[in-house]
Amino acid sequence: MNKKIPATLAACSAALILAGCDGGGSSVASRDPDPPTPGKPNILFVIMDDVGIDQMASFGYGGATPPRMPNIHAVAAAGLKFRNTWSMPECSPGRAAFFLGQYPVRTNIRQAIGPNDLAISQVSPFATTAPKLLKKANYESAMFGKFHLAGPENNEAGHSTPHLLGWDYFYGWVGGLPGSVDTTAGGVAGSAGRGPYSCGFVPSQAAGGADSGACYQSNGSCTELRRTKLTDDPVGLQCLDSGGIFVPNASCGTPPASLNFNVENGYYVSPLVIIENGQVEEVPLSDPRARRYRTRIETDAAIDWIKGRSADRPWMATVSFSAAHTPWQQPPGDLVPSEEFPVTDGLDCKATAAGRVIQNHMTEALDTEFGRLLVETGLASRASDGSLVYDPAATNTVIVIVGDNGSLGTAVKQPFEGSQAKGTTYQTGVWAPLVVAGPQVEQPGRNVEHMVNMVDVFQLFAEIAGLDVQKDVPHTVDSASVLPYLLNPEQPSVRNINFTMAGFNEQAFGGSNGPCVISTSCTQIPTSKSVCEDNQGVWWGPNYDDPTVISNGGAGYPKCAYVNQALYKKGQPTLSILPESSAAIRNDQYKLVRNTTLVYLPETDGFENQTSEELYEINQAAPKPLLDTHDRDLLTSPTPEIQVVYQQLREKMDSILASQPDCPGDGNLDGVVNGADLAEWERIAHRWGLSSVYDFKVDGVRDGLTNALDATVIQNNLGRECAPSYAVH
Repeated sequence: MNKKIPATLAACSAALILAGCDGGGSSVASRDPDPPTPGKPNILFVIMDDVGIDQMASFGYGGATPPRMPNIHAVAAAGLKFRNTWSMPECSPGRAAFFLGQYPVRTNIRQAIGPNDLAISQVSPFATTAPKLLKKANYESAMFGKFHLAGPENNEAGHSTPHLLGWDYFYGWVGGLPGSVDTTAGGVAGSAGRGPYSCGFVPSQAAGGADSGACYQSNGSCTELRRTKLTDDPVGLQCLDSGGIFVPNASCGTPPASLNFNVENGYYVSPLVIIENGQVEEVPLSDPRARRYRTRIETDAAIDWIKGRSADRPWMATVSFSAAHTPWQQPPGDLVPSEEFPVTDGLDCKATAAGRVIQNHMTEALDTEFGRLLVETGLASRASDGSLVYDPAATNTVIVIVGDNGSLGTAVKQPFEGSQAKGTTYQTGVWAPLVVAGPQVEQPGRNVEHMVNMVDVFQLFAEIAGLDVQKDVPHTVDSASVLPYLLNPEQPSVRNINFTMAGFNEQAFGGSNGPCVISTSCTQIPTSKSVCEDNQGVWWGPNYDDPTVISNGGAGYPKCAYVNQALYKKGQPTLSILPESSAAIRNDQYKLVRNTTLVYLPETDGFENQTSEELYEINQAAPKPLLDTHDRDLLTSPTPEIQVVYQQLREKMDSILASQPDCPGDGNLDGVVNGADLAEWERIAHRWGLSSVYDFKVDGVRDGLTNALDATVIQNNLGRECAPSYAVH
């Protein structure tokens, strides 16, 4: 059942009721009884990639070596820290959650969107996204950095998906993930005994590189560089950070023919897309705008846009940092706290131990640029010692900071569990930081221990803008209210339960991502061979080339269970398999986890889907919370009281999973199959013909086409009214 929010809270706009809404019992008598009425608040929404709560010292965790994040800590200390927030286990479903307010059971986005995923597992062009919703309150919206919600593959809109989904301005990366590190460093490796360079740049001479050389730019210009201090970045990284390609121990002259300015290189050379006034510019890799450290590019673009906004119109700026997602690649040294110089030299970006250090530095660089963003836009200032001075009452801007999912397993901090991290519905995989700060927050500096879900952030955006999602969004949302926690320090829990889930996205004819073997486990989260290898994995899918893969004629293996079959028949140890689908639900004290995995059965040489359920008592005690580790499964010896809890959570989980009835033929999400669906099918089929939201299942699979088969589905269901979906809080 949904918990009811006091009407006084539900109706209050965070911008307009600072003196007039009692927050369901909180006192605001200390405030000016008749303050000036500001315009609607601006919203600065900051997304950290793969930064789970285990990384956050400001939340009481971080282990022995937490990344230093003084700027985010300063904002958190002046706002609210939501210490009990769940996201989804991977980036695309997590992002869909806070931009649509819906669980994956509705969006059909169940894992990171990859190049083979169909349009049905991308955000629908008919969905009400946060920027579309905020337009009802005259907000202008922009996004900077990683998109990863739809396209460019298998989507009619291609690179223009951010505009189609409501953003007025976009400056970033539609596909999302940084490309693999270019170990040739722009074509330098491979001659004169050079390279390969695991971090994408020529290291210092002490690390097998050079301390001087020529830095060529794509326009043919050249600068000779020399490293004069050990605290300086290697000149190879200095050149890469400037957009150039470094030729070690060389003087400027005619550029070597091997130099290649059209190869992606992790965080430093990326396929930038700029969308303004509906016009899409795909920036070539050779363009200087696409050839700098991503975190800097994302920050610079956000600063420029925010500073250009008119004071008479509210805005929402989403700064969607790519960091600290793999590939691991050192940031420029000036973005990392100076006492650690040099931070960039002599590390192997393919090694897990070095990667943990590099990811800390990438997160610290994100924090540095976040601080610069606040200072250069006037949202904060610097004290004489360089620390951030943030006064939430000084501006009419709400700052929301989130992590999109849990941390990558190899980067997890103790006492959290690396084997139950990103990609799983265990605590380490879904427990993410949430910070909200701004003039609306009563008694800043508080911790909120009640359950919150990232789908609730969608409703928070609406509440800030004075909108009512129940009235202004035409389809079911899973959000619960967050605004009451800002206004009322004594606010009881709004949610009865929390929920998260993961699984496979839909691909043509029931396909899925290929298997990726990481250490002694197998996963199908990585969307491609390169992403698998960026995560220190061995690809067993199509086009495998690692000598440890058991050859099957080059076809590759379709699923992890087939990898285990091949290993077993060769007499080699089999692997643990990350669940193919997973869901978790909790109340204030207990958590139920359900995992389903295709397994190989040696006794029959066959395969079987196996489902397991586990029940845990959990909490968010710091620095050592009760986690859902396998040794604590209460179902191994349940008491009668535990059996009751188990049945209650199981029934609610089943209810959520069944809460979005299928409606074949309805592609535009209006709840009825009618002529509008036929008209839209006809437009797409004739102009595009490939994957779309009008590619329906026929005989249980989608073919990745919008064709006559789909028209038949619509015609066979004309006049059908879809069974209503419902939300459970």
